Amino acid sequence: VNEATSAPLTEDTAHSGHIRVGVTYTVAGYFMPRHYARFLRNYPRISVDLRELPREAIERGLVDRTLDIAVMLVSNLADKTRIASETLLRSRRRLWLPVEHPLLNSENVTLADVALEPYVMLTVDEAMHTAGKYWTHAGLEPRMVVKTSSVEAVRSMVAAGMGVTVLSDMVYRPWSLEGQRIETRNVIGDIPSMDVGLAWNRSLQQTPATRVFHDFMSMTFSGAAAM
Repeated sequence: VNEATSAPLTEDTAHSGHIRVGVTYTVAGYFMPRHYARFLRNYPRISVDLRELPREAIERGLVDRTLDIAVMLVSNLADKTRIASETLLRSRRRLWLPVEHPLLNSENVTLADVALEPYVMLTVDEAMHTAGKYWTHAGLEPRMVVKTSSVEAVRSMVAAGMGVTVLSDMVYRPWSLEGQRIETRNVIGDIPSMDVGLAWNRSLQQTPATRVFHDFMSMTFSGAAAM
């Protein structure tokens, strides 16, 4: 991720307040921690109530004003009429494979190739719903051997040779908890990126503290960074 050099680097005690920030599961675990910590260091007088919630609950919270802003998978955003969004990061989805898998020797890998393999399906943060859309669009269906809400379980299963999967680079790690290697390959096809960004109520003027948080996150990324 390329962070903008214009992001605040020094402590700012002029701003104060309290903000309620909704985050989805993937964002909470794989994106938010270092930015959250950095924001608190830079703005010690702004308190942040970070709430991990499903996407539907976050959208309700933004609309009914129990949340001030959210950091979420904006590529999953449903209520675009009442909720505005800004993309911070686009994370491409790639094929995860165990070492020595035959597809590692293929120059070009397509979804049709992946459809022939046993498939480990992640369900958390609507991953299965998103996958279903691009599989259906391709006229194909994965050979699911297991469905799980745990990214670490997917990692371990792929590394152990139980199957393959297609997931974003943001949640990719080269090793499973058991110390087994996981390889990746690009897949030819119309597979959307996983987009992380900010979401807020279109009809509300943001509080000064919320605006500071919004600007901080925007300046941390130079437009929509790729990963």
